[in-house]
Amino acid sequence: MPERKKVLLRLDPVVHDAVARWAGDELRSTNAQIEFLLRRALSQAGRLPDNVGKLPRRGRPPKEDPSGENGGDPGGAEGADQGTVEM
Repeated sequence: MPERKKVLLRLDPVVHDAVARWAGDELRSTNAQIEFLLRRALSQAGRLPDNVGKLPRRGRPPKEDPSGENGGDPGGAEGADQGTVEM
C-alpha cells in the first residue's frame, strides 16, 4: 500500500468538535471520519478517481496465526464489511 499523505488541516474549533463527536458516534477516529466524509463528497460530486485505494480496515489488525490455517483472521470475518464506502 502506498504511503499515506500527511496534511495539516486548520478547522474552526466548533467544526472540529462536531466532526469529533460524529466520529465518536460512528466509532471512528476524527481523522478517519474526515477521510470518510471527503471520499463521500468526492463520490457524490463524481470526482472520486476510479483507482482510489480502499479505506484502511477499522480496528486492530488480526493476530497472525503461526500455522497460517485461518489466514490470520480468527473471527472469520473475511469479506465482511469493514467500513468501506459504497455510494
